[in-house]
Amino acid sequence: MQYKKGVMQQIFSKQLRLKDDDGNDFPDWEETTLGEVSEPPKYGMNAAAATFDGVNKYVRITDIDEATGEYKQDKWVSPAGGGDSNCRLQIGDIVVARTGASVGKTYLYNPNDGAVYFAGFLIRFRILSANAAFINYQFDLQRYRNWVVVMSARSGQPGINAEEYCSLPIYLPSTREQDRITRCLQLLMTRFAKLHCE
Repeated sequence: MQYKKGVMQQIFSKQLRLKDDDGNDFPDWEETTLGEVSEPPKYGMNAAAATFDGVNKYVRITDIDEATGEYKQDKWVSPAGGGDSNCRLQIGDIVVARTGASVGKTYLYNPNDGAVYFAGFLIRFRILSANAAFINYQFDLQRYRNWVVVMSARSGQPGINAEEYCSLPIYLPSTREQDRITRCLQLLMTRFAKLHCE
């Protein structure tokens, strides 16, 4: 885990730069914000959790694994009264926790999770002009955790609203470099997972 964090720190601090297919440097990274690379944010459903209906899943803050950021694969529930189509997650969606002790926790939707609707204490950002997985890796950096602490302190209680999340600084290389970094990190994560299982 420490090695993974070390590699990510080197990549996102630009101490470690990848090359293109011809061995040339990629263009410099640009600073933008989360709001500029996504659709307008959306708050989740206010429905209660009900017994899992076999199809529709309901992700709440507590359903996001603290260590991996993945949707927990046990004790599924469904939204009471059925799902709101506007709150069904799709590829490119990231939800972030907006309140409580877990403020800042994130989940990148995985299509293997099936039909997933998100609850009211989460905010959805639908990434449009960047690689969503690349954006999601930035939520695993210390600078993001520091930002969460500062933003939460401003309000006097743990909580960050959609407008504040939109201002989150995001650092973007070219699309090709985003894709290459994402593939490298995914390969690294896969290898770590295999080592953990052995």
